[in-house]
Amino acid sequence: MTDGSLIVESLKVGTHLKDLRIEAREIYRFRPQNVGAGQPDVWTVIEFSVAAARAAEVAEAISGALDQPGWYADLRSADETFVVFPGRVLRYARGDRAARAEARAVGWTFGVPEHQLDWSE
Repeated sequence: MTDGSLIVESLKVGTHLKDLRIEAREIYRFRPQNVGAGQPDVWTVIEFSVAAARAAEVAEAISGALDQPGWYADLRSADETFVVFPGRVLRYARGDRAARAEARAVGWTFGVPEHQLDWSE
């Protein structure tokens, strides 16, 4: 299984994601500290799981639905991480520090505040 997190407010208005076949494990709302420019002060998070064989497909679907600037999603299994930006998905082996650093650098180009680039290694 691959686990992921998606902030509902990160989706473009008019987005309709369907047939993802994900399992929602937890849904919650909170007020994050230090929100980025243009980000709302309350976020709704969906923590989900998806079959590993479908993780790349789900990552691509989310990538097409993310708004700009400043948003991303992440998915991770025991072996790999997907970092999903609007129109771009990076995939790398867990523990690959160089690839993680590259993903963080890409995040900055998408306007994600540095303190929010905190997905699991």
